[in-house]
Amino acid sequence: MAPLASKPDLDVMKQVNRQFVTGVTVVTAMDAGTPRGLAVNAFSSISLDPATVMVCVQRTSSTHDCLFRADHLAINILSTDQLDVVRTFASKADDKFKDLDWESGPFGSPLIARSSAQMEAEIRERLQASTHTVFICRVVHAAVAEHHPMVYSAGKFFDGGALAPLG
Repeated sequence: MAPLASKPDLDVMKQVNRQFVTGVTVVTAMDAGTPRGLAVNAFSSISLDPATVMVCVQRTSSTHDCLFRADHLAINILSTDQLDVVRTFASKADDKFKDLDWESGPFGSPLIARSSAQMEAEIRERLQASTHTVFICRVVHAAVAEHHPMVYSAGKFFDGGALAPLG
């Protein structure tokens, strides 16, 4: 790949990214019987048929190697009453699952209670993209709850169910 003619300013790129509204997820997997996870906002649906999603995880994350070894992972779309959960999973805490209400999905991945939605997915591809790994996953289980989703923009969390429609 040819080098770029110019490189955007890092502070400008941070400001640009803050303009994008995103959902808030916690990606989880089992690591030799121990649940692991991290907060991730780089999640997206790729296809509905077959149901395929992707998540991007920084390679320096303490959860990265666990996810890289895993066959399955879970994507927990957090609800508006889970600020405690996102703060825990965005931290460097040793045991992020301490005092957390969760259960194993059909393929063993941790599904977090009170989430707006949950998916368990089989990891199909691991693509290296600069400082991150992109995990391409086939959804094998999905559930939706009656909780409004949490959204994130400009460094703040919002109620995704209270958005006002345009037009």
